[in-house]
Amino acid sequence: MSVLTRDEAQTRAQILDVERYTIALDLTTGEETFDSRTAVRFTARAAGDTFVEVKPATLRSISLDGQPLDPALLDGNRYPLTGLTAGPHELRVDAAMHYSRTGEGMHRFTDPTDGETYLYTQLFMEDIQRVFAAFCQPDLKSVFAIDVTAPEGWTVLGNGVAEHTGQGRWTIAPTPLISTYLVAIAAGPWHSVTTEHAGLPFGIHCRRSLAPYLDADADEILDITRACYDRYHEKFDEPYPFDSYDQAFVPEFNAGAMENPGLVTFRDEFVYRSAVTDTERQTRAMVIAHEMAHMWFGDLVTLTWWDDIWLNESFAEYMGYQTLTEATRFTDTWVDFGVARKGWGYDADQRPSTHPVAPDPDAVPDSASALLNFDGISYAKGASALRQLVAWLGEKDFLAGINAHFARHRFANATLADFIDNLASATDRDVHAWAEQWLRTTGIDTLTAETGTPEPAAPTAPNGNGNGQSWSLTVTRDGSRPHRITVGAYDHALGTQAGPGHLALRDRFEIDVPGDGTPTIRPGHRPALVVLNDGDLTYAKVRLDTASWDTVLTGLSGIPDALTRAVLWNTARDMVRDGELDPATYLAAARTHLPHESDLALVQGVLTFAAGQIAARYTAPENRPAALATLTDLCRDLIRRTEDGSNPGLRLIAVRHFIDAATQPDTLRTWLDEDTVHGGPELDPELRWRILTRLAVLGATDETTIAAALEADPSATGREGAARCRAALPTPEAKAAAWDALFTDDTLSNYLFTATAQGFWQPGQEELTGDYVPRFYPEATALAARRGPAIAEAAGRYAFPAYAVDAESLATGTRALEDPALIPALRRKLVDQLDDLRRALAVRTSADR
Repeated sequence: MSVLTRDEAQTRAQILDVERYTIALDLTTGEETFDSRTAVRFTARAAGDTFVEVKPATLRSISLDGQPLDPALLDGNRYPLTGLTAGPHELRVDAAMHYSRTGEGMHRFTDPTDGETYLYTQLFMEDIQRVFAAFCQPDLKSVFAIDVTAPEGWTVLGNGVAEHTGQGRWTIAPTPLISTYLVAIAAGPWHSVTTEHAGLPFGIHCRRSLAPYLDADADEILDITRACYDRYHEKFDEPYPFDSYDQAFVPEFNAGAMENPGLVTFRDEFVYRSAVTDTERQTRAMVIAHEMAHMWFGDLVTLTWWDDIWLNESFAEYMGYQTLTEATRFTDTWVDFGVARKGWGYDADQRPSTHPVAPDPDAVPDSASALLNFDGISYAKGASALRQLVAWLGEKDFLAGINAHFARHRFANATLADFIDNLASATDRDVHAWAEQWLRTTGIDTLTAETGTPEPAAPTAPNGNGNGQSWSLTVTRDGSRPHRITVGAYDHALGTQAGPGHLALRDRFEIDVPGDGTPTIRPGHRPALVVLNDGDLTYAKVRLDTASWDTVLTGLSGIPDALTRAVLWNTARDMVRDGELDPATYLAAARTHLPHESDLALVQGVLTFAAGQIAARYTAPENRPAALATLTDLCRDLIRRTEDGSNPGLRLIAVRHFIDAATQPDTLRTWLDEDTVHGGPELDPELRWRILTRLAVLGATDETTIAAALEADPSATGREGAARCRAALPTPEAKAAAWDALFTDDTLSNYLFTATAQGFWQPGQEELTGDYVPRFYPEATALAARRGPAIAEAAGRYAFPAYAVDAESLATGTRALEDPALIPALRRKLVDQLDDLRRALAVRTSADR
């Protein structure tokens, strides 16, 4: 499939104005294809040639202004439109289109629980051509009017209000001007909960088999939706620009969610059929807030070309966390951002594939290269930059600039230059210079603290903290960006019962980095702990002075503010990754402090890094049992701490990680046989499959048990659980069968592919899987070429031999990057994975010294 280049898009935008698409989709024609008929009204501003994109199973007919054209002229996914005269035209296309099993285009899913079938579109970037013919670029906005014929008993959802006109026919209200990639359809026997808010119809929808679970959470989901909607109307002058607000939780979705105007689609794992923590509920709420922010930033005002994707994602990311904090019960969202999301940005920004938040347009020459930038930089780093911008500008001026942006570009397109100009119109600060320093550069600044006593001592007034003493702070910066940060000074607080080494905040003050070169002088004796970026308002690594770091190791859980603790856990994480802190020291800190931690996001974030990176990758095989034993002991302590039922979320986290770290099967078998953890919780589907997966890794279960579990839970997630377990079994036969499924079965859906790949590679099974490491690269390259970007992404993320941490594996992968057959999506994942592998090797080497 030919990808669209930026130059081609600019040329076509100069030639065409596209007024209206009239589309008829027939979803009753079979299980492999559906019928798609499209009429496009457009105006050519001058005579010339262009093309339209369509990727059909069969192109039955095509005509321009009533004159038939030759379908055989279709070249891949492009049909040439030559000899256009200036003036209005109508293009008609009749085609059969393929259903997708990979979450691209029109995805088709049959629920194994009840046999019901569901369809939905994911048309991001250029995948609209998999559903109907279109001029696929974001700056050719148009009106879309869609009719759908679906099986009787189905419900059809779209960007506008859908009306059932009888005999399976549905008419969707025409949209205002939107970009092609934002068109959305969902069809099937949906279970729906509907209401009205602010005069608009609101609805949430899911598969029928998930109906009890959606109903249980419907009030929470709708309350979050209403609260965010109302808060955005307080922030934004422009009212919600569409006629309805539906949220569909759809199966086998590749992303977290997609901001289709009027019909947001979410992965249906957000309909919880097993117990979850409050942090996971907060994550769902944040995604709801994030996607709603897109209704203004992304849908009302849309990027002109994909180099400005950060304008969509960074804004929605920032607004999602901030609005959730302001408008809902989830008031500590920035802690989760700091400990979980921000690390995604830090990691991405230190790889060879790093790029500016706002890359130069020449760095995004086509849509394939643009797709690679949907990463931790465009989301987490960009949101961090905006948070620093708001701290620097003040929220009042920031929102004034945003509202000017909406007013000037509503239902149109805008660029970075437009955005910065609109912000600049609302403030006296030099926003253009800020943008150059923050958005056009790569990498992470490091801020390092040095504390001392002024020489000669600066005269200070007597005070309760030091009787006339003073202390100094010097902050050095390795990097180039300006930072406005908060510094926290903490003292030991004796006689408290809040955990080891409880600390009390003495002072919190703001400084600019770089400053004028002179140390900051504060009254009192030197604090026990000085925290740079207290409050986490900037994007930078932090390094503490020696005395402060010693205090952290002994007193981290005694720091009163969770966001401060998040900054310090991130510091420890960065130091491990940079070879400055022994992984065993991180594990020891977790063992010391997590039993006293009250914030679930911090417990989850620290345990995830400790298990997923330190125990699995950063620790040499001979030391892994000791690392797992530490994690097991820690989780056992947390389980004991929660026996009284006082903190079910913490208990659930501890149980999950105890299962994942177990090296002996006895306790897990007991839990599985008794269908409960002693003292709770009772086992739900997620915990049963988690236990069975770990037993499979340990060689303590078999195919008969896995088949029985699947029979008891024949759902989609049950099928994924069984695939994961079978691939995890430590036998040559199981590995061979899983490998064959991954790389030769092109009917495997995106979710079953992922589950199989997750099961295949396991720490501790290197002897079984070693021969597959060199096979991965050529076979993944061929697979990606056959099945496209979505499977390429899954192969690079989940099927990569991440636990083969050795020089030979790194050399094999590095050589594989020279293969010209690598498609961009897979190449990017391999570059990132190999850099992580290189870092893991370096951490192991550093730990051995």
